[in-house]
Amino acid sequence: MLLRGVGAAGVTGAVVLLAATACSGGDDGGTGTGSTVAGQEDASAPQVTITPATGTNRALPDRGVVVKAGNGTLEQVTVTAKGKPVDGRMSADKTTWQSRTLIPGASYEVSAIARNPKGKTTTATSSFRTVRAAAPLTVVDMIPMPGEKVGVGMPITLTFNRSIADRDKKAVEQALRVKSTKPATGAWFWVSDRQVIFRTKNGAYWEPNQTVAVRADLAGVRAGKGVYGTADFGRKFRIGDSHISIASAKTKKMIVKVNGKTVKKTGISAGKGGRVVNGVDTYLTTSGIHLTMSKHRVERMTSAWMGVDPKDKANGGYDLMLPHAVRISSTGEYVHAAPDRYWAFGRTNASHGCVNAPPPFAEWFYNLSYRGDIVIVTGTKRSLPWNNGWSYYEMPWAKWVKGSALDREVTTG
Repeated sequence: MLLRGVGAAGVTGAVVLLAATACSGGDDGGTGTGSTVAGQEDASAPQVTITPATGTNRALPDRGVVVKAGNGTLEQVTVTAKGKPVDGRMSADKTTWQSRTLIPGASYEVSAIARNPKGKTTTATSSFRTVRAAAPLTVVDMIPMPGEKVGVGMPITLTFNRSIADRDKKAVEQALRVKSTKPATGAWFWVSDRQVIFRTKNGAYWEPNQTVAVRADLAGVRAGKGVYGTADFGRKFRIGDSHISIASAKTKKMIVKVNGKTVKKTGISAGKGGRVVNGVDTYLTTSGIHLTMSKHRVERMTSAWMGVDPKDKANGGYDLMLPHAVRISSTGEYVHAAPDRYWAFGRTNASHGCVNAPPPFAEWFYNLSYRGDIVIVTGTKRSLPWNNGWSYYEMPWAKWVKGSALDREVTTG
């Protein structure tokens, strides 16, 4: 990145050629701890210090490039790797310029010009190479997919190629960026040493019909001894219309709202209850804020998930192929068509935990749904755990923010 101070437009090649230019190396044996200093020979000229020093061959990527000016201000700083500019930030008083983290195992060229009120200038340069990463850190997976249109509740999930210790998560999280066309408040939460999830604040989902961009500026980020990010990662996806559905196990009704307007109502049949395992009635639909996770034109559903042989009909065994199934949890809950349950819709709860719906409605709902749509189930005594699928809105916001390595909210936009 090329940064210029106020009045930089007045600097010409002739002025630079007349400048006081001198460099003195800070020989550090190539370890990346020294600096190159220019302007020392003339006490009236600005002094420019560049770290790492020229000739360094093991500069630390996470420390970046630091350029400082004494007896003057920085007028121009250029840092490049293979001719490509490197981002950096100038201090308000224009005496310090700090680059972002650097790519491991790469060569860099630095050029800086400083000027003082007397009109004297000093030019300094530095050429160095960063240390290679003994072990790379990369993003190996992200949800949503590139360009995917998703629902207003959609979380962002980043998975890394290796475990990150608690002491190093701050540096990694600082490199993560979420930008949206319409501002939102959210936070990251580390669900494991290899996975971090971003969601918006409770009750304040993504605004519909916008673009969200995610960046992980990992190149040069240190995440352990010899562990460095080797490349940046970026992805964009789209938020579609707002789809918020409410299914009540008490009234046996389900309503669907699109962009705040009710567009569909239907009778349903929720979990019938009656099978208690370790104090949990596994036949009850879980009450809470579910997110749609996937959809299946035909889904095979069996009783094997609860340890019952599908052939054992006397103990509730079943093996069914059911159409238009939209998954809403990791424990086998779906909104799906139930062609044989017309007698139950709107009247009684008769399912094994899913939200059964009339086939025409289920097909319509299937076609409507994005991943990340909101499905709120009410009216049962079985609560939805925060980590059953993408049910992250079940965790109180204050606790979610505590799961951030930086313990902070993030404002997008």
